[in-house]
Amino acid sequence: MGNAEVQSIHVHPVKAFRGLSPREAVVEPWGLAGDRRWALIDDGGKVVTQREQPRLALAAAEPLAGGGIRLSAPGRSPLTVEVPQPAATVPMTIFGTKVEAVPAAADAHAWCSAYLQAGVRLVHLDDPATRRPIDPDHALPGETVSFADGYPLLVTTVASLEALNSLIAEGPNAHEGPLPMNRFRPNVVVAGTEPWAEDHWTRISVGEVVFRGPKACGRCVVTTTDQDTAVRGREPLLTLARHRRIGGNLLFGLNLVPVSSGTIRVGDPVRVLE
Repeated sequence: MGNAEVQSIHVHPVKAFRGLSPREAVVEPWGLAGDRRWALIDDGGKVVTQREQPRLALAAAEPLAGGGIRLSAPGRSPLTVEVPQPAATVPMTIFGTKVEAVPAAADAHAWCSAYLQAGVRLVHLDDPATRRPIDPDHALPGETVSFADGYPLLVTTVASLEALNSLIAEGPNAHEGPLPMNRFRPNVVVAGTEPWAEDHWTRISVGEVVFRGPKACGRCVVTTTDQDTAVRGREPLLTLARHRRIGGNLLFGLNLVPVSSGTIRVGDPVRVLE
């Protein structure tokens, strides 16, 4: 694969909120440390994401020592939210899976609800080692995941985005491109590959950490949301539908599950093992 390396790393403390780009991140079995350990749920307990609320793209959460977060969003005064004390959990549903989570303090619910002008609660994943198994069709025994869509990490490649943007430029919605990588909300972005090389990775190493790639990532309407304005367009889904529809899914990026632990860093070499 030549000189493939990590171009950037992205962590999203609250699911669906804006991401951060640290120079390094600790890899835990269920995802990058601090990634998607918080999420919003509606009054029925269903997870709330940019699918329903595109304005979540404009909200941010700064990680604090001890696992707490500092929330900020347009028109709102920042709010510090501590990790809730072990308490009674509340049931939530995340893409059809029932998960138990610990609700944050009442002022966090009020802050998020006021920003979205909708009734939501902020919840914390207290025990990622046990709460949410990975889809059994693609999991090994004991594997779990945070509040990420389905798998602990998502990797994308610069070359595939460039190839996709070239296809968008040739299509009817060329004015929407080129799209930035943050449309796809990856955890790891790799430079120095061929376009779509990740389609064929089943086991890779990133620096000292080994991952397996159980399946490609099927994309949803979130990718059409400008992460800087929360305005929706039609790309990349129209172009993915023309060129990357496989088995009913529109594919971009590869889901990853850690096989070992360690720290990944910007500039780390990426090697294909299988």
